[in-house]
Amino acid sequence: MKSRESLYRRHRFPPEIIQYAVWLYHRFNLSHRDIEDLLARRGVLVIHESIRLWCNKFGPRYAHRLRRRHRGYGDTVFMDEVFVRIGGRQRYLWRAVDQDGEVIDVLLQERRDAAAARRFFRHVLAHLGGEPRTIATDKLGSYAVARRELLPSAAHDTHRYANNRAELSHQPTRVRERGMRRFKSMFQAQRFVRVRAAVSNLFSLGRHLVAAGHYRRLRQSAFASWDRAVAV
Repeated sequence: MKSRESLYRRHRFPPEIIQYAVWLYHRFNLSHRDIEDLLARRGVLVIHESIRLWCNKFGPRYAHRLRRRHRGYGDTVFMDEVFVRIGGRQRYLWRAVDQDGEVIDVLLQERRDAAAARRFFRHVLAHLGGEPRTIATDKLGSYAVARRELLPSAAHDTHRYANNRAELSHQPTRVRERGMRRFKSMFQAQRFVRVRAAVSNLFSLGRHLVAAGHYRRLRQSAFASWDRAVAV
C-alpha cells in the first residue's frame, strides 16, 4: 500500500491544485474542460485530460478516507433503484439514504432481482454496522425477499411515496449523467457515483434549515474534514 507521502509522487502540479480540481469536479456540475478554464483563470495551465486522470486516481482515495471518518448514519433507510443506459444496455443503480438524506451506499448492477437486492443489502449493512430500525422501499418484490433473509427485525414500509428521499437523491446523478453524455462503462459509473456520494454527504449542510452563522460554521467544519481527507 502506498504511503500518504507517495500519493502525489511524480505529479508535476502541487497537491493543492490536484485536490482543488478533484473537489470542483465532484462538488459541482462541472466538466473537466470547465475546470481547465477555471484553473487557467488563476494562472494554472493544465489540460482537461490531466484533470480527468486526477479525478480517476485520487477521487476514490479521497472518498475512501471520507467514508472511514464518517460519523455514522441514521436508523431509517430509504432505498430505490433506477435504470441507467450504459453502452446501449439497461443497468440498475441502487441507492440507499438515511433519514437525514445522507447517501449510505450506491451500487450499479445488471439486474434488479432478488440476488441483486441481497447483494445491495449486504453493502448497506456493511456501511451501517448494524440492522436499521426501518427500511422504506417501493413494492419491488426483490426488496421483500432480501429483507426477510437479511433484515428480519426491520420494519418494512412500502406505502406510496415512502421512499421519496431515495428517489429524490437520484436527481443530481441524473443531471451529471446528462452532462457527461451518459456513462461509458459500469466501472466508470460506479467509481463516479461513489465518490460523488461521499463528497455530497460532507457538503450537504441543510443551508435552508439553519441560520447563516451556523451554516458558515458547518461549512468551515466540512472544509476542515476535506483537508484532512486529502492531506499528503
